[in-house]
Amino acid sequence: MEAGDRRRGRVLNEPSTTDGPSAAPARRPWLTHNLKVLSWVSLFQDTASELLYPVLPIFLTVTLGAPVAVVGIIEGLADGLASIVKVVSGRLADRMRRRPLIGAGYGAAAGAKILIAAAVTWPMVAVARVLDRVGKGIRGAPRDALLAETTHEHDRGRVFGFHRAIDTTGAVIGPLIGLGLYEALDHRIRPLLVIAAFPAAISAALVVLVREPSVPRAAGRRRSGDRAELPRRYWRVLVTLGIFGFVNFPDALLILRASRLGLGLAGVIGAYCLYNASYALVSYPAGALSDRVPRRLVVAGGLLVYAAAYLGLALVSSPAWVWPLFALYGVYTGLTDGVGKAWVADLVEAEHRGLALGLQQGVAGAGAVAAGIWAGLAWHGSGRVPLVVAATVAALLSVVLACWSSLDVDPGSSR
Repeated sequence: MEAGDRRRGRVLNEPSTTDGPSAAPARRPWLTHNLKVLSWVSLFQDTASELLYPVLPIFLTVTLGAPVAVVGIIEGLADGLASIVKVVSGRLADRMRRRPLIGAGYGAAAGAKILIAAAVTWPMVAVARVLDRVGKGIRGAPRDALLAETTHEHDRGRVFGFHRAIDTTGAVIGPLIGLGLYEALDHRIRPLLVIAAFPAAISAALVVLVREPSVPRAAGRRRSGDRAELPRRYWRVLVTLGIFGFVNFPDALLILRASRLGLGLAGVIGAYCLYNASYALVSYPAGALSDRVPRRLVVAGGLLVYAAAYLGLALVSSPAWVWPLFALYGVYTGLTDGVGKAWVADLVEAEHRGLALGLQQGVAGAGAVAAGIWAGLAWHGSGRVPLVVAATVAALLSVVLACWSSLDVDPGSSR
């Protein structure tokens, strides 16, 4: 019996908090205090991050005079370091209290945005971007492990889906605020950088409201980090998702494709907001669905949608197609992001959940760096070749996941 099966038996046999000797085990409400707080924390942080996202390349290259190549180098270095930090942070999350790690991650991101607002040279922005991504690496696995720990297993999909939906709402609000202020402030970027620091600071401050249960994790301190404790099924899932990560290149290249098809700056930002809106709308229903059917099937469906969106972007020649295809791309992210985290959390014992989530996020981050490199090098002219390659691999992996029933948490159950 693997870890997910042992855990299922333990959760379902927890002592009841209701009266009577034959009362059924109590089921905790899925919309917990921590879920509400961490969703607000993520909303404010993502609003700040995405307010900066469309204008930061312009600020670097036009205002501060950085070479265009520096933008790519900064992002690659930041993402690479963040991937390493995710693994380390995940291991620490199994050995110590998680709220300090979450606070450190969001605090680092807030500090990075303040540093960007004060930057007078592009190396200052480079340091700030690295700090921002490292902060994201620090907070991710501890936050997700805490959400999984304080939620009933059978509600885990909707919990992660709800969190991703609220988080991604910030990715809709942020660019729209940024675009509106950019026009209202006569295309001056510096005031936008200052404004973005405020929601980031609010996000970090809200972490003090997080409640960490006083559950002893002595076993986790003794054994955490021992990869032998992670079940084989977890490694199979990690390898499968890792393969996809190496073709899932950064969204910046999709934005470049939209621009090449003829969308202007406002159009590109609008399409990007539509992508995030679609992502936010799908996340919760997808998570709730994954609580009722095997999560691998939801992820498999997401990869099939990804393949359709990428193939569409490779084949179309009119900018009008960017809008529905970016919305379709958002459906893919909504089907896979929160559901993938819930799936990984299902596969391991609680005392190893931080490590498991950290490894999964680290592998995805490393894959994105590698994908960005090969896709960037292969991005000749229209960028059709990388899009077709990524679509083909995603479609094949979708079929693999749909057929590979041994990856389910509890094969043969009603889920």
